[in-house]
Parts: sequence; C-alpha cells; structure tokens
Amino acid sequence: MEVYLVGGAVRDELLGLPVTERDWCVVGATPEELEAKGFKPVGQDFPVFLHPDSGEEYALARTERKTGAGYHGFAFHTAANVTLEQDLGRRDLTINAMARDSSGDLIDPFGGREDLQNGILRHVSAAFAEDPVRILRVARFAARFANRGFRLADETLQLMCEMVVNGEADTLVAERVWKETRIALGEQQPQVFFTALRDCGALAVVFPEVDALFGVPQPAKWHPEIDCGIHTMMALEQSARLSDNASVRFAALVHDLGKASTAKADLPRHPGHERRSVTLIGAMAKRLPLPNEFRELGRLTAQYYTHCHHAFELRPSTILEVLGETDAFRRPGRFEKFLLACEADARGRSGFEDRDYPQVAYFRAMLAAATDINIDDLKTDELDGSAIGAEIGRRRLASIRELKTRYEPPKK
Repeated sequence: MEVYLVGGAVRDELLGLPVTERDWCVVGATPEELEAKGFKPVGQDFPVFLHPDSGEEYALARTERKTGAGYHGFAFHTAANVTLEQDLGRRDLTINAMARDSSGDLIDPFGGREDLQNGILRHVSAAFAEDPVRILRVARFAARFANRGFRLADETLQLMCEMVVNGEADTLVAERVWKETRIALGEQQPQVFFTALRDCGALAVVFPEVDALFGVPQPAKWHPEIDCGIHTMMALEQSARLSDNASVRFAALVHDLGKASTAKADLPRHPGHERRSVTLIGAMAKRLPLPNEFRELGRLTAQYYTHCHHAFELRPSTILEVLGETDAFRRPGRFEKFLLACEADARGRSGFEDRDYPQVAYFRAMLAAATDINIDDLKTDELDGSAIGAEIGRRRLASIRELKTRYEPPKK
C-alpha cells in the first residue's frame, strides 16, 4: 500500500498558498485493509475513508467510465492494481492532477507544474467532457486565480463550448449549480466565474437572467459602459472590493435583472425595472436553493437601491419608509450589507470605480438618528400596541427631519 498527497494541496503548496485541506490517494490497497487499520468509510459512490487520527480523506485509486448523462452518470472502478497515474488521469485540470509521494517528490504526469508556472487552466484529457460539473469548476478556478493572471487554455474553452452545445450543461442539477456558485462568489474576482461561463455559453443555461442582461443598453450619461451585462460584472467586481460577504456580492449580481425585460420602446431607459428584478429573483430562488439571506438581500437591493442613490433628494417620510421596509431597526447588520451592495452598484460604472459614495454615510446617520429617540415616557398601560407604534414612527420621522435640516449634502 502506497499513500500520496494529491490535488489541491499539491497545487496550492507550489503556488505558495496556505494549504487548508489535504486529500490522499491510496494505491495498492482494498477497502478491507483500510478498515482493518481503523479508517472509517464515508464514500457513497466510491470508497473514501477518514483517517482515524487526522480525519483527513483517503480515497482508493480509481478509474471511471461514463454510463449516462450528467455528473451522476458514471461507474467507478477501484482495485489494488489501479495506478496513481490512472487515478490522476481522471481529474479535471492538469494543475489538480499532481501528487507527492511519501518522500515529498513531485509526481506530475500531465504537465501541471508547467501550466501553473504559465498560468494556464488546461483539461487533463478528453474525459473532461463527460462531467458537466467541470464547466462550473473551471469557471470557479478562473475566478480564484484571475488575480494571478491565469487563463483558460484555448482547447479547454473549446471543449467546454462543445459540452454546452451537446446539452451536457442542461443536465446540471440546481444544488450543484448553487454550490459551485456560492464558492465562486467568495473568490477574489467572482465576476470572472460568470464571464467564463458566458464565454462557453453555459451562463445562458444556468443563469439565464444574468445572461439576458448582456447587449441591453443603458443611458450613457449614467452608464458610460452602456451594456447592462458589463455593468453587472463591474458592480460584482466592486462588491468584492468592498466586502468579502457572499450575500453582498450576490445582491450586486442580481440588482438589475429586470432591465433585461424592458420594452424596446423604452430603451435605453428602464422604467419599473426594480419591480421586475424582484420578480426574477423570486423565480431564481424557486429554481436554485438560495439561502434566505441571499434571496432577501438581493430582493431589498433590487427594490431600493435607486432610493439609496437618490438619498439626498428623498423626503424624510421616504427615508423612514426605506428604513422600515429594509427592517433596518431590527436588522442593522443586513442594512449595512444593503448599503454596501448599493455602493458597489454606484461604483460599477466606467470612470466611477473610485468615486466617493456619501449616500452610505448619510443613510447610516439617518438610521442612527431614527434609532436614538427617547421612548421612556410611553406608558404601555395607557396605549395599545398600534398607538405606541404610531408614536414611535412620529418621533423617528421628527428626528430624521431635524437631522436633514442640518445635513449638508456633498457638493457635486
């Protein structure tokens, strides 16, 4: 029995990145032998075991054979005579198909180290086309390593395009689409995930609402980049600069979905797009297992981000309405995320990337003023709940109105 460190741990170590998770490949052993050594079996489709002390995953070397559509359509074969190179040969990218033996020597049968040095994401073999999840994984790795200058190999992008044309992307299940997307939203350049999917045609399959934005014009006065899809990618990029929270980034992604369904006669304006965006986010949530945090922040951002942009022009009553509708008094943390998503949208325009966005400070001040009111004199034994609520609302409005008279808006 021989044990090899494989996959991402080897890749990240060569890149000088911290190794947070280690996977091992076991060659020349049987499941019974591993169990006899105290390993605990956890694999459902193929034998994977947890080390009795470290808890790390040890998988028996295996090969696989395509038996049906989608990423579930595989038959796996494990045996003591399956070699390490055969196991590595079934992996997605060359940079993930390297191993280290017990002496620390690198085993690299497919040129992964050279591709790492050249910043190339290249598939290992034609078997790549058998698993549609690899389209998502490659796009995710493109987002992860974009800051290092990595790019997709031409032949890999071409293969991904062929997979989409052949219908492999249509077999992706919602749970896996969201799982890969959720990870991609946490990368340094999440917008690259979506542009990579668009380059191969998969974006129209897994996120048709986002894909539909490309080619839709906006007024050049406010959006020098004009194209709604380009603006969305720019807003997503800015959201990653402002916050590492994935729900903030998701809100930036979906805030303008309704612009894709604007009547041609109205273009390049988009009247009523906020309401349409909320509807499309709801439809997306029915198709994908979006966590409530993502769905709700996306909905609130789509519905109220224009209010935030025009904060200095809002009446005190409208400011209070926004604070109430976004549940800012009870959930100030989420309201802060809402403000970040709005700022990402404002900065996600050509020439606006580093421009100040004082609306955030303004709305923070308004929330603080409306929160810091004295209600000690309200006697619950003399007023019912609705009356107390109405009085609190009046006091909040008065506090906002008073602050607004003192607040000097920024000079344009």
